[in-house]
Amino acid sequence: MTRTRLIALAATAGLTAAGGLITAAPASAAVTCASPVWKAQYFGNTTFSGTPKLTACDSAISENYGYGDPAGVTLPKDNFSVRWSITRDFGSGGLFRLSASTQDGIRVYVDGIRKIDLWKNVSSTVGKTVDLTIPAGKHTLRVDYVAWTGSANVRFAYAPRTEASVDTVKPLAPTGLTATYDRESSKTTLRWTANKEMDLAGYRVYRRLSTTQWAKVSGASPLTSLSFVDATPATGQTFLYEVRAVDKAGRESAGSLDVTAAAVDRTGPTAPAGLTVTGDAWWATLAWQGPADAAKYEVYAASAATGPFELLGTTTAPSYRTDAPVNTARYYRVRALDALGNPSAYATVTGDGVDRTPPQSPTSLGSVVHPGATEVYWKQPDGFYEDFDNGGTYHVYRSPGKTLDPTALTRVTCADGSDHTSTGGTCHDLDMPQGTHVTYAVAAVDPAGNESALSAPLVVRTGDRVAPGPVTGVTATPHADGVLVSWAASPEDDIDRYTVWTGARQSDGTIKWISSTSCREGESDPLAVLCGDLPDGESYLYAVVARDRWGNALSPGDARVTVVEGTEMDVRPSVTVTRDWDLGSVGHGTVIGGPDETGPSVNWRCDDTALCDSVAGYRISRWNGDAKTYQPLHAGLLPASTRTYTDTTAARGTTHFYTLEAVRADGGVAGTYEWSCVFQDRV
Repeated sequence: MTRTRLIALAATAGLTAAGGLITAAPASAAVTCASPVWKAQYFGNTTFSGTPKLTACDSAISENYGYGDPAGVTLPKDNFSVRWSITRDFGSGGLFRLSASTQDGIRVYVDGIRKIDLWKNVSSTVGKTVDLTIPAGKHTLRVDYVAWTGSANVRFAYAPRTEASVDTVKPLAPTGLTATYDRESSKTTLRWTANKEMDLAGYRVYRRLSTTQWAKVSGASPLTSLSFVDATPATGQTFLYEVRAVDKAGRESAGSLDVTAAAVDRTGPTAPAGLTVTGDAWWATLAWQGPADAAKYEVYAASAATGPFELLGTTTAPSYRTDAPVNTARYYRVRALDALGNPSAYATVTGDGVDRTPPQSPTSLGSVVHPGATEVYWKQPDGFYEDFDNGGTYHVYRSPGKTLDPTALTRVTCADGSDHTSTGGTCHDLDMPQGTHVTYAVAAVDPAGNESALSAPLVVRTGDRVAPGPVTGVTATPHADGVLVSWAASPEDDIDRYTVWTGARQSDGTIKWISSTSCREGESDPLAVLCGDLPDGESYLYAVVARDRWGNALSPGDARVTVVEGTEMDVRPSVTVTRDWDLGSVGHGTVIGGPDETGPSVNWRCDDTALCDSVAGYRISRWNGDAKTYQPLHAGLLPASTRTYTDTTAARGTTHFYTLEAVRADGGVAGTYEWSCVFQDRV
């Protein structure tokens, strides 16, 4: 009889799944076996009936009883049975291999369901292997063994399949993760609870910031312990940790619940990048790109590359200006400090003291143009006063045409009266071509000869003393509200305005011209005016001349000027009204038509007491050309106190004729006033 199991009566001994001390108790005592140890029950029959003769804890099922009975318990050498059972946590579960061999009978159950059945009295050992997927969590295994007659042995084992080709189930995420941070050592100790999977290879620890991806920090091989000490970066940031389990097939679990560790900050910023030094006369300007966590910068200088370096000052801006010897080498270094004073590495640069910095470009160019002279003026941004006070100046350039041509620039010699200051200047150009377009630009120049970029260009139409050519396309078209004089636009580019002249032919054949005050412009057509007062059939001569911005214009009597004749329409009423108004003065407009005027208006006084006392009211009438009569504009009479009236129904674009009558109570007329108003349509 071969025995692989030890039996003792100590009820509190521990053991492991790989074998070890076995505990047993009499049949009458309650026995608890800690998972993953088997609970074994021994029966003196083949039906597992009655009270077990013995209950014990077995680390494995591997027994060779030979022709006898189990040691430590009184059983018959034939016809006895043993039942082993275990309940354990399989973690994430997966594919397991169940292996059984026996002489005589064995049955294997998983959660009460039979998976292996070799239940027969045999004369030699038989076996069977089954691959079975066991779900995640806790499950119960039961092995029933019967020795009928002859030699007796039994073996049973279960193990996960760990080949990567068949193991498709990854472990469960670890639990119970804690983190303890040591501020003195800047290290974090992580601990967690062991996983239940039987195929576990170990654990991996990951770390990240809240804005970054997870990075493995536990090394190349999985950890086999349940703790890990990480050298947390001392950056003052809060780090997140998680643990993942790895099985023997290389499958990794999801991460555990995250824990955090708030690190102390002993890490300085990164060194400033792109450090440059720019010379400007006796100044040196250092500039760099600073790291995001820099609170301030320290700037040092030395006359030798090896030092000693002197602290020039600190700044919160990524630049620093210092005085520097002219044309002399000087060595600089800059470092960043964070809010806790942790310093970065130094950035270094060498300056030679040579002024290579041009001034800023002038701005706001403008001009005042005269025939024979163009005054260009500009402004200079702040910061030029030192350069200007030490010999700085300006260069004014000109190129022909409306676009600045760098290949055709002419340096302008500024004439007397020009003025330059540190904040701007003026330049009188007497040498520019007249009557054309030129483009100016200005540059500022420092004492070292560094010239700024050119200013934004300024296009100027230079002056001249040549009158614009004759206006063409002049027409004079009679309308009911005047004569419409129109013309074609002059092709010249310096036209300021047009003047319309009205002329009357004299008896000697000459024409007397006057600048017409009766011609009024509209809004929609800048090349037309409406001329004339009452359209009563008179004839006039019209001329249009163009005046440029320099005041040059042809005379209307110039032989080149186009003269047209226009005869007004005669729209006067065919009925004659006798004016006999003696009550007082009357006022009204003769020509109206502005956009704010609502119609012809009239106002009057009544100063003759005798006549005024007899007036019962007033009547305003307007000539109706179709009906050939004057028709009242209102029902009944206007009250005797009325002194003004506006015809809001009058149409634009024609001439209206009116009568004002003072009416007595008996219907008689005490006085009549007639007048006309040209209500022009000035569009």
